[in-house]
Amino acid sequence: MSEHVERNANIPETAAGARLDRALAELFPDYSRSRLQQWLKDGAITVDGSRWRPRDRVKGGETVSLRTALEVAVPTVAAEAIALDVIHEDAHVLVINKPPGLVVHPGAGNPDGTLQNALLHRHPHLEQIPRCGIVHRIDKDTSGLMVVALSHRAHTLLTAQLQDKTVGREYEALVGGTFTAGGTIDAPIARHPRDRKRMAVVAAGRRAVTHYRISERFSAHTLLRVFLETGRTHQIRVHLAYLQHPLVGDPVYGLRPRLPKGADDAVRAALGGLGRQALHAARLVLQHPQTEQTMAWEVPRPADMVRVLEALREHDRRMAR
Repeated sequence: MSEHVERNANIPETAAGARLDRALAELFPDYSRSRLQQWLKDGAITVDGSRWRPRDRVKGGETVSLRTALEVAVPTVAAEAIALDVIHEDAHVLVINKPPGLVVHPGAGNPDGTLQNALLHRHPHLEQIPRCGIVHRIDKDTSGLMVVALSHRAHTLLTAQLQDKTVGREYEALVGGTFTAGGTIDAPIARHPRDRKRMAVVAAGRRAVTHYRISERFSAHTLLRVFLETGRTHQIRVHLAYLQHPLVGDPVYGLRPRLPKGADDAVRAALGGLGRQALHAARLVLQHPQTEQTMAWEVPRPADMVRVLEALREHDRRMAR
């Protein structure tokens, strides 16, 4: 299904000297820059009646005409009444605290019962917004904060913030082994050359940067505060495994569980019973797409991670006595 789009506008004098695609992004914020660039190449956008290139510089005052047919997604995902832990909601932005075990998008093996199904029940109009407003994702078994755009404009601007690396995403990660200091992992990530279901550090992959600092030390584990600079698939899990400090409970990138010296049944049960990677999206910072105000949210770690940390603390206290 498609809808005809017809827009006319004048490039402001203040944009003089800017690239055309950048000026158009300011002029038509409901559309991504990549889409605008493609429309320029296709001739759907003309400037003063002529075809321009995305890199051409504007002087200000030019007349822009947009004429195209915009494909509108036909919903194929059913709305489902699934409870959501809503942290913030207004006309433009929805922030949720995703529980572990909730899949973000329907897919093979998960045709329903996903976050997307829940969003369509809460806001049916999201079927008209790309990806139902989901601008970033976290893995099924990772808990914590996610932002959803509730309008086309919000989706475009939040996506641009992610691309410009101005969205702050901080995670708590419990890993095996001990660290002496924080650091940065700058290692490219791509599909594993042999196992296509996994990601890996690959020389020809896309640049991926993860920063980390120590939050709490244990005798055989470390709780890290992790900051994403880029957002590759499984980035934190892959990078920490690359350092030989995989996430506790990670079924894909983890090694055999590390037990502290003298581990009793309580510690063994806590570590063995987690059943997922110990990763929690604890803090999210972004610029509101309507008010341009910087907003931040933080949520406490979930109960399963709390139980593991308490068991590790109690073990270390017992061994120190």
